[in-house]
Amino acid sequence: MTYVLGIDSSTQSCKAVLVDAASGEIVDQARASHPGGTQVDPAEWIAALDKATDGLLKKADAVAVAGQQHGMVALDKDNHTVRDAMLWNDVSSADAAAALVDELGGPKKTVDLTGSVLVASFTGTKLRWLRDNEPDNAQRVSKVVLPHDYLTWHLGQRQEFTTDHGDASGTGYYSTRERRFLPELAEQFLGHSVKLPRIAEPNEIVGRTSSGAAIAAGTGDNMAAALGLELQPGDVCVSVGTSGVASAWSKESVHDENGLVTGFADATGAYLPLACTLNGAKVLDFAANLLGVDHHGLSEMALAGNSSVTLLPYFDGERTPNRPHASGLLTGLRTDTTREDFARGVVEGLLCSMLDAIEAVENAMGHKAKRVLLTGGAARSQAMQQLAPSIFGVDVILPAPGEYVALGAARQAAWALSGADTPPQWDLAGTTTYSGEANPETVARYQKLRDLTASF
Repeated sequence: MTYVLGIDSSTQSCKAVLVDAASGEIVDQARASHPGGTQVDPAEWIAALDKATDGLLKKADAVAVAGQQHGMVALDKDNHTVRDAMLWNDVSSADAAAALVDELGGPKKTVDLTGSVLVASFTGTKLRWLRDNEPDNAQRVSKVVLPHDYLTWHLGQRQEFTTDHGDASGTGYYSTRERRFLPELAEQFLGHSVKLPRIAEPNEIVGRTSSGAAIAAGTGDNMAAALGLELQPGDVCVSVGTSGVASAWSKESVHDENGLVTGFADATGAYLPLACTLNGAKVLDFAANLLGVDHHGLSEMALAGNSSVTLLPYFDGERTPNRPHASGLLTGLRTDTTREDFARGVVEGLLCSMLDAIEAVENAMGHKAKRVLLTGGAARSQAMQQLAPSIFGVDVILPAPGEYVALGAARQAAWALSGADTPPQWDLAGTTTYSGEANPETVARYQKLRDLTASF
């Protein structure tokens, strides 16, 4: 029997799934935690990867890593890290992002050049921040790679740095039209030239582990999730984990000069237009802690409450819309407001924020979603499941619980191992469909609050 190993190195943890390459059945899995914070020593990722794959990697015939997008791993000439990696959710470079967009000629020209309007999440903006705030460290930088590139290099016995088109498209120095790096932009951002990883093809074998397993190119976490879910035309996938993400499959590159949608490449040779929010499942964490209940209790309270409280869940700034310095706001409180009403307002506020991301993707692509696939840790909440159709206005499909980022990485590994032109077709577990009557009043209250606070 042939096994492949898919690795999801996310913000919070490293998850590994061992999969039957023929059927897609998960036969074993493990995980290890990552440290918190928005800046992390990449050595911590390696330690977690080694722990999560212990006993699994030696059973695999092929392996691929899906990693959190955008993180800046700056290396010196000896491949030592210059400083801790700045992660996607580090907003220190918000001012640098705005300055770079102006420097490149404005939003439209930036989108034409890179496929996206640069925001604080993008790797390139962190290079500019490094140049301006840590000039000594900036001068030491010889190579810049992404988190999944760094772990692929580690697995491949540190022979060559490679990346893929999907993850490369989130750097801010990649052209989605030409499907190549723009090294001159990386040089402009940092102040001197740097070496970038080689971009591998989606089904390419880029190396071998010490045990002889083939290593696929790997990709970004959002691209891997789309691959794991086998995202189809007309689908919008909404993933609510640490962040909130709405993404869709596109044959052509998408260019949104409003800056809400990033025109990423995907892991198959197509494209993955995507809108991301900074505030995902942690909004539910906040409410559960405040109310002194667990997530199940929060869900029960939300379903018992009334739609009277409106939450703008921009607790840690926001990316869609681009408000890096925003904070959370709550309205509609009265003396008769109950804990249940508050809980419902939190869930609906999070869903309305995700609706902003869905609509941004729809507008950029020029057509409405036929259905929404709801995934991520927050998708386990019954309140999220049952209230989502009324906020989104379409049926919501809940895939069976699973590690779809890691599964997508495993599917890529199986694809590379097979040498085929297309990824293998795996039968995934069954799905559940949720329907509900639209709730435009709640959405309208949220949108009014959002628009009134645009200048805050």
